[in-house]
Amino acid sequence: MRLTIAFLPLIALAAPMPAAAADARGTVAVLNDPAMQDRLAGTVTALVDAMMQMPVGPLAEAVARVDPESDAAYIPRDATVGDIAGRDRHDAERMGADVRASARMAGHAASALQAYAPVLKDMARDLAAQWERERDAARR
Repeated sequence: MRLTIAFLPLIALAAPMPAAAADARGTVAVLNDPAMQDRLAGTVTALVDAMMQMPVGPLAEAVARVDPESDAAYIPRDATVGDIAGRDRHDAERMGADVRASARMAGHAASALQAYAPVLKDMARDLAAQWERERDAARR
């Protein structure tokens, strides 16, 4: 029983590989596409920049009315998320660059996994067959 549980993840990994191979190639291509990486980075940059410009002063004012002793009472009415977070004007660009680098690394990892998939599939098949032989031997 313990052997079954130990090899279950390998068997589960190998089962969907043939069906997922075509999808994996598409995913690998997308992750390795510099234009897609730039779009992801641009989207994150725009979202972070927009979020940092969101006004929080009215919310702070409402909190201060409920709890006059809270720190919200000291937040200016025209304050933004960026003001409260101690925003550096380059934060959004840095986050976008981090997303671009992360997408590149995910593309490299996906490429490596795609290259190793046939070997992993064969290993999982061999381990499953070995497990079945061991199980049959234990039942005798």
